[in-house]
Amino acid sequence: MTITGIGRILATTIMLEVGDIHRFKNVGNYSSYCRCVKAQSISNGKKKGNNNRKNGNRYLAWAYVEAANHNKRSCSQARKFLERKMAEKNYTVAIKALANKLSKASYFIMRDQTTYDPALLFR
Repeated sequence: MTITGIGRILATTIMLEVGDIHRFKNVGNYSSYCRCVKAQSISNGKKKGNNNRKNGNRYLAWAYVEAANHNKRSCSQARKFLERKMAEKNYTVAIKALANKLSKASYFIMRDQTTYDPALLFR
């Protein structure tokens, strides 16, 4: 609950859906399980398909997008990150990128039992 935008409901949802955080070897596996990264096959610079795009936990995907929407309202660094991403892509991709950052931050918070520091997240 130390992450801005994650309250009691989202924190409870995340904790119940994740279970033991140590079952994920690294942060990439966790963010992939949360559906915060693209699942596509690229070979020789060409897109070969969307592999396993529905794998992972849909409730965690929802929770992190909700957290990103709340985080952008209260954190100026998150808002600046979102505006920079929206200049490159559309709003959906930008909010998903912010959700990915929040999922990575929550992975380290749960694994290492540390507190949230937005300065480390948005450097």
